Amino acid sequence: MRRLHSFERAAWDGGAQYICGVDEVGRGPLAGPVAACAIVIAKPLHIEFLNDSKVVTSLRRAQLADSIRSDAICFALGWATPQEIDRVNILAATKLAMSRAIASLARPPCQVFVDALSIPDCPYPQQAIVDGDAKSAAIAAASIVAKVARDAHMAMLDALHRGYGFAHNKGYGTAAHLAALAKHGPCPEHRRSFAPVMAPTLALAYDGDIV
Repeated sequence: MRRLHSFERAAWDGGAQYICGVDEVGRGPLAGPVAACAIVIAKPLHIEFLNDSKVVTSLRRAQLADSIRSDAICFALGWATPQEIDRVNILAATKLAMSRAIASLARPPCQVFVDALSIPDCPYPQQAIVDGDAKSAAIAAASIVAKVARDAHMAMLDALHRGYGFAHNKGYGTAAHLAALAKHGPCPEHRRSFAPVMAPTLALAYDGDIV
């Protein structure tokens, strides 16, 4: 747990009070938005099993998200729609979602740690940390809250767009999802710039993992 706070402790020792972690979820799916979370903390998060959202189980992740939201100074979510992803590309849309999350924070941070990326026009000092969701507690916390929020959103979309299995696959290109695409074609939540969506009858050669 102490290792997971090494970046935060260095920032606190340097005089920063409010540390922000930023991460995203949903870059790889064929459908749904990309989501980002920005979380501000002012002290270590002593939360057992705090780790990268892709490592913990869904039940554990929901429990962790509750604890994180309670312990954080504040947090905010940012989204980029499938239409925005198609228009500007997934990387630019991811950074847009991150910018929106930071802009929505109730408390401005002194330092921002971002998982692997640099956010354009970020008004606060930022540092990109490769594999940050496994090295920074603030980024790990943001990763978990973003994942829980996006999963809930995909469950809602599943009720609106039956037949694609969004509640289960979260928009990723599973075999069942690809078969549904080939049968029904894309719905408004699909990313039409992604190859398996553009050519659904050929998409069975693609096998996207659920993360």
